[in-house]
Amino acid sequence: MRIYMQTVSDAVAEAPRYVQIVLEQDLLGGWTLYRETGVQGGKAALKRDIFLDHDAALAAFAKARDAQIKRGFKVMFSQGLESEHGR
Repeated sequence: MRIYMQTVSDAVAEAPRYVQIVLEQDLLGGWTLYRETGVQGGKAALKRDIFLDHDAALAAFAKARDAQIKRGFKVMFSQGLESEHGR
């Protein structure tokens, strides 16, 4: 499951910031949560968290998504996720 979010800025010269949150199952049955943040066309940072339990991984995904929405990011794309915050 994946969600891509961006800031919406009035300044044309300023590149938008983005956040991409991805939850994937690994080959051993665990779950990995990737959080990529950065400026469109610039540097990015990637953080990774590993979970053994699917419910804990989903809760962390939702918490990361909600935190970014509170910071002003807007959902641009979501895949594999039914959410009130999605499109």
